[in-house]
Amino acid sequence: MKAKVFLVFGLGALMFWLTNCQQQPASGQSTAEEVPAVKVDPVKRGEYLVGMIGCDDCHTPKMMTPQGPAPDMSRRFMGHPADEPFTLDDKRKLIETQHVAVFSPGLTAIAGPWGVSYAANLTPDDTGIGNWTEAQFFKAIREGKSKGLDGTRPILPPMPWQAYRNMSDEDLKAVFAYLKSITPIKNVVPNAQSL
Repeated sequence: MKAKVFLVFGLGALMFWLTNCQQQPASGQSTAEEVPAVKVDPVKRGEYLVGMIGCDDCHTPKMMTPQGPAPDMSRRFMGHPADEPFTLDDKRKLIETQHVAVFSPGLTAIAGPWGVSYAANLTPDDTGIGNWTEAQFFKAIREGKSKGLDGTRPILPPMPWQAYRNMSDEDLKAVFAYLKSITPIKNVVPNAQSL
């Protein structure tokens, strides 16, 4: 009997506490903790993103170091150097029969069964993306259109635009803002070629 009285009294006290003793949020307050919005500089965000998604891997010519090829940051994002020929004479048969891809020494051009593609100049020079609009940049990344223009050829391998097309508008805007802020480098990248 004592146990039943104690149990009834205990349950009653618990119910009283649950209904009357918990602190209620003041009128207009949210029960979830609100995180203040932090204004992120789009250029800094873009710089971070191009590092994360590996733009230097193809768009920055390499120099050989004791540890292997490394991006030549003095030529960052200039694409395939116009003065660096990429000949396929001895590799054409290998590409056609073995269906392999062959990179240029600076890792800015690649030849494969589709032909030869060259990494684009991403600097804000007129020979790069200097005249591009943000809409063109979006079209290039989202739809794989060369120079972000309708009626142009598709962007060729190894550019992984299919992986990047799902980036948020904010992230694409940030990447474009960063690329527009870097040092322009005059470099007319060769046009893609067929084998």
